[in-house]
Amino acid sequence: MLELDPTTVLLLVLAGLAAGWVDAVVGGGGLIQLPALLLVPGISPVQALATNKLGSIMGTSVSSITYYRRVHPDLTTAGPMALAALVGATGGAALATRIPADLFTPIILVVLIGVAVFTVAKPQLGRHDNLRWEGNRHRWTAAGIGAVIGAYDGLLGPGTGTFLVISLVSILGYAFLPASALAKIVNFATNLGALLFFVPHGAVIWGLGLAMGAANLVGGYVGARMAVARGSGFVRVVFVVVVGALICKLGYDVVTGAA
Repeated sequence: MLELDPTTVLLLVLAGLAAGWVDAVVGGGGLIQLPALLLVPGISPVQALATNKLGSIMGTSVSSITYYRRVHPDLTTAGPMALAALVGATGGAALATRIPADLFTPIILVVLIGVAVFTVAKPQLGRHDNLRWEGNRHRWTAAGIGAVIGAYDGLLGPGTGTFLVISLVSILGYAFLPASALAKIVNFATNLGALLFFVPHGAVIWGLGLAMGAANLVGGYVGARMAVARGSGFVRVVFVVVVGALICKLGYDVVTGAA
């Protein structure tokens, strides 16, 4: 059983607050929350990943509701995408105990660099909805994106919301704000899918996860309201900053062998 001093708990709660805000605006809150958990003495990587999911699902629940009330995202897209993501996340979580994360980090780093260059090079990207397809092709593509990114979220996690947003913008043609709204619904499903595996296996540290989750919830509410108020331009700027931070973090892991 972990024994944490009050200062450590406070720092973890603050990490949860910041993660909730970032996650609600554009995704990537795991970049803050998961590394903070991994610094806890005595915690295993699987416990950190599972506890991160508990904290994150509380934040994504309130940000999803806030976005739904104010942006009204397309549920015909969100439904199949979230269902596929839930299944993918459950499978990814099952693999988390078997596959070393360092196999994936260099690949993810290359993808993120490509995402950053692509986004910066196209300043008009994501300003307005410009959907590529309609009907079943749109829904099946959304489901495919959900399954792949859901599996990644269950397996590793950090940057999931960011990958969802850029996929919704660049592949399906959404503007950044509705993409963030849809991403939160799907991200809720991926967190739930991972927890469906982690909870029965006793990997969640409940007290710590609930404390961080409460802070994540507050951050998620504030972040979602701010994103709605300021629009797609604001979300795009935060997106580029978060992608840059992810590149720096993963690049450092690759160079130092910390991944």
